[in-house]
Amino acid sequence: MTLGPIHVDGAYENEQLTRRMGMEITICEPGLVVGTMPVTGNRQPVGILHGGANAAFAETLGSVAAFLHAGPGGNAVGVDLSCTHHRWVSSGTLTGVCRPLAERTGTASYEIVVTDGSGARVCTARLTCAIRHGRRRPVAAAPAAAAATVSAPTLRTEHR
Repeated sequence: MTLGPIHVDGAYENEQLTRRMGMEITICEPGLVVGTMPVTGNRQPVGILHGGANAAFAETLGSVAAFLHAGPGGNAVGVDLSCTHHRWVSSGTLTGVCRPLAERTGTASYEIVVTDGSGARVCTARLTCAIRHGRRRPVAAAPAAAAATVSAPTLRTEHR
């Protein structure tokens, strides 16, 4: 199973929040991640969409975008999420659109706009992720005379 560019370990495939909440990624490319989520199954006791469902949906879309930015072998983890809930919704399917605000070497921030079936904005979220990029391509072999002065960059791979 994959979620956008993220391979899900088979041991945890049946434990994915995205599956339980009915989230689907429909577009997954650098600069744009789009997904859908039903209101059904994600309600508060009074019958409207749970605000935490909006937050989980937004963080999922932003995390997928951050993994795309991190590249193959890279990693991303959310460090800050803020959500503004504009209106409640009691039925239908939501659409979330995630676009980068800033993608840097060590961090990336995304805006996620969640709308209902009529296109009305339900939630606006901002997610900031810490980024660890995947291994870079090896430095091309240098001519013998210059080999002593060229060295491959050192990569730090530990988590902080």
